[in-house]
Amino acid sequence: MELSSGEGVSILDENKKLYVGNLPYKLTSDELKSVFSEFGEIIDAVVITERDSGRSKGFGFVEFSSIEEAKKAMEAMNQKELEDRKLVVNFARPAREG
Repeated sequence: MELSSGEGVSILDENKKLYVGNLPYKLTSDELKSVFSEFGEIIDAVVITERDSGRSKGFGFVEFSSIEEAKKAMEAMNQKELEDRKLVVNFARPAREG
């Protein structure tokens, strides 16, 4: 049985961590944290980088201290432009095993 929050998002999909895609490639983890800090207390913010080169892969994750803060940030930042790139912000999916 899947529960619904009434807004097209399964409650099971909601968590405190957001996936942030289509980031500017020069954006750092500290800058990502700064961009999202207005929405609440951030536990962690990281831009994912290539293992060999250290270059950004263009996406990252932001973890808030509460689901409410994460939801507020997602609603405000999804499709918002940052350095001429439209951000894609969703609740993060659990990490794949294997």
